[in-house]
Amino acid sequence: MIKFTINDKAVTSNVAQDTPLLWVIRDELKLKGTKFGCGIAQCGACTVHLDGAAVRSCSIPLSAANGAKITTIEGLKGEHPLQQAWLQAQVPQCGYCQSGQIMQAASLLAQNPTPTEQEVIEAMRGNLCRCMSYTRITKAILSVSEKNAVKVFDPAKENNANDMSA
Repeated sequence: MIKFTINDKAVTSNVAQDTPLLWVIRDELKLKGTKFGCGIAQCGACTVHLDGAAVRSCSIPLSAANGAKITTIEGLKGEHPLQQAWLQAQVPQCGYCQSGQIMQAASLLAQNPTPTEQEVIEAMRGNLCRCMSYTRITKAILSVSEKNAVKVFDPAKENNANDMSA
């Protein structure tokens, strides 16, 4: 029996430990956002986060998930800034690769909130898009990166420097 957390929910699985994580996610847990693309970890359609790192779930055995925290596209709940940026940049076309693309990009931004365009291109290189939306994907990621770079004034962090009542 393998125990792990997926999208903040504790789960157990009794399937064979060498079963690809992708099939447990899709078939046993009925989370259909993670897609099957190539089955050999070359396209990125099946990308999920395993303890915060982007991995190809088609090539990860269930045993590797024991005690781990997994996040799928459903775990972002439509609230991740990338999901909004994707819509604003009109990235989706056929949409098949998009969950894997977003999960890879979210991992990148978690590690490097303000990547350069070249860093984005390098990080996303292993995620294939049949519709060739690479320019829009990069644009969406960079728009979130730019927002991350902007410092917003927070009066609570100013140690009352502007408090004239004292």
